[in-house]
Parts: sequence; C-alpha cells; structure tokens
Amino acid sequence: MIEVPAVAIALAKRFEGFHRVPKDDPLRRAYPYICPAGYHTIGYGHLCDPKHTPITVAEAEAYLARDLMTVLNATLRYCPVLASEPEGRLAAIVDFTFNLGAGRLQTSTLRRRVNQQGLDERGAGAEPVGLWRRESVVSGLVARRKAEAAMIR
Repeated sequence: MIEVPAVAIALAKRFEGFHRVPKDDPLRRAYPYICPAGYHTIGYGHLCDPKHTPITVAEAEAYLARDLMTVLNATLRYCPVLASEPEGRLAAIVDFTFNLGAGRLQTSTLRRRVNQQGLDERGAGAEPVGLWRRESVVSGLVARRKAEAAMIR
C-alpha cells in the first residue's frame, strides 16, 4: 500500500496554513473559517460544519492525515501511473487534488496527460498544473501551483 508522501503533507500544511481565530486563544486552537472558495474549513483545510468546535494542532494534523489518505486514493484511482512515478511527482498531484478536489482532477487535462504519457523528465504535467488558478488570482495559489509544477519536473 502506498503511503501519503511526506512532501505532500508538507505542501498542504505550507499552503493551507493553520488558521487560528481569534489569534489570542491561549490554547492555540483553530476555529472554523470560510476559505477563499467559500467553504467552512478548520485546521489545515479540513471541510467542516460552521459550528465545529475549536481544534488543536494535533487534531488538525489527524484530520489532514485522513483527508490526504482519501485524496491519495482518489489520485491513484484517476492516475494509476503515478504509483510508479517518483514520490515528488505523486506528492504534487496529491496536493493539487487536495486543493481542488478529486472531481477537478478527474476531468482535467492534467489527468489526461499523466495517464497518456506519464510525467517525463521535461515535466509533461507541469504546464497543466500551472493553468489551474482562479480568475481573481490569489498570490498563495500562484505560489502553490509553482511549487507543484517544480516537483513534477
């Protein structure tokens, strides 16, 4: 069984961040917030009910581990060739899928390119990863796509 690459966990933590509201909580717990896509979220990008109780970093990491395992399974279901690709490439597509959702991966040009030709040394999948940005560009999203594309090369 393939495990979630450590670099995928690091990418998700880096770009999702551990949001604390209010910032003066002495227990440093994360509270639900609305992400840029309009979903109620807590911890490291875990979708939640708006009335979810605050969580610690350890609880957020546990949610992230479960969420990324689900995303890894979906990624390998839609892009089975990634099971034999270098770990960094798998991690990049897992992070892409975590951020955008398995449905977006399923219908993407990225999926088609990965499955048709794999990710070669020139980074055949890097270009389509870079295309997935919102019309109203969020600087963190641009940085995330660049980080993912660099790992594919």
